[in-house]
Amino acid sequence: MVKLNEISDNPGAAKERTRVGRGIGSGKGKTGGRGVKGQKSRSGVAIKGFEGGQMPIHRRLPKRGFNNIFALHFNEVNVGRIQDAIEAGKLDAAQVITNEVLLEAGIVSKLRDGVRILGQGELKAKVSFAVAGASKPALAAIEKAGGSVTILAADSAPSEVADA
Repeated sequence: MVKLNEISDNPGAAKERTRVGRGIGSGKGKTGGRGVKGQKSRSGVAIKGFEGGQMPIHRRLPKRGFNNIFALHFNEVNVGRIQDAIEAGKLDAAQVITNEVLLEAGIVSKLRDGVRILGQGELKAKVSFAVAGASKPALAAIEKAGGSVTILAADSAPSEVADA
């Protein structure tokens, strides 16, 4: 019969923590694994980019470029991926393909500023799209399959139609 006071871990399952600064016989005595002397051997030191008072390299180098806060970030989907989803039954070719429809089908992981259709792969189904943009090869592939593309403006209103 097993008693609660006799239960123990398997040998070597729990590793004991290193107790530093407990004599030279421990192997981590005297300096406690910190090396010797200097600011970094003391406690409470956080000097990431500090260069001893000299102007740090990240402040000596010139700044370049800028971050455009008005840039739009699109989900990019290839026509081949759309065709695979239609064949798998995730998308209905009869309904208009929008950002929300692609999200529900699991083709895009999150809604960004819209969807941009790219031309890699082959599209066989006749599909209508209402998206933020499409590349020239994608437009050609969609029109060849008999579909149409409605390009949405930034405020998600239909603005221009590429007829097919």
